[in-house]
Amino acid sequence: MTPPPEHRVTRVGTESIPEAPPGLPEAEIVKRFSQKEDEYIRSRAGYTYRKTIRIQEFGADGQPAGEFVLVTQPSRDSEGKLFEKIVERPQSSLPHFILRSEDLDGLQRVPSFPLTSGQLAKYDLKYLGKEQVDEIDCYIFQAKPRMVERIKAYFDGVVWVDAKYLEVVKTYGRWVTDQGEMHEVKDLPFALFETYRENVDGKYWFPNYMRSDGTVNLKGLEIPMRLVIKWADFKPIPSAPQAPAPPAASTSPKP
Repeated sequence: MTPPPEHRVTRVGTESIPEAPPGLPEAEIVKRFSQKEDEYIRSRAGYTYRKTIRIQEFGADGQPAGEFVLVTQPSRDSEGKLFEKIVERPQSSLPHFILRSEDLDGLQRVPSFPLTSGQLAKYDLKYLGKEQVDEIDCYIFQAKPRMVERIKAYFDGVVWVDAKYLEVVKTYGRWVTDQGEMHEVKDLPFALFETYRENVDGKYWFPNYMRSDGTVNLKGLEIPMRLVIKWADFKPIPSAPQAPAPPAASTSPKP
């Protein structure tokens, strides 16, 4: 798929990392990028960001006819559990659908890093060749789940891996169970997700753009729709201030 015009993938780095040697075995490429996925999923928990979810309907002329917009950011409740806090009141001008913020909860279950090292044994990966994503030369791998389950979804798609630094910069695919492909937004056609990554602080590749397109048949009317999720303003979460130490007990004798 052609990258959307509003998104570009660029390599930004602060450290000199040696290139992968020519002819690196496919198994070694997979091992290295999955280990980096482990690192990135751990590191992203230490960042805050602003997430914008936009769902659009399109008219017969191909132009947007209305949209639903929700803006959130990660936060923690009193028990320390992470959740997406709404930071702007949802707005909707969709002509055919009524959406609430809770209707989009399924999007939180789409894993951002599907091929961590702990998940590799559950997939068959096939090397497809090389391709350029903007300025970046990439290896392409197809991922197929070896088996599917009822309660857990698995990634079925393609990943693009930076040929020089061996880290995932793009994914495209769907999530499947033994019931078929999952639609994370109920009653809407979004199943195939194209996701791009952004280089954060010169060392982490975090998802920053996800897109899905589909068509809904509503009373004989074909309605094209689009989902776009953008993550922006990545910032490290400040460390919690340490409580001052209590004053030391006096050991001097009482008068």
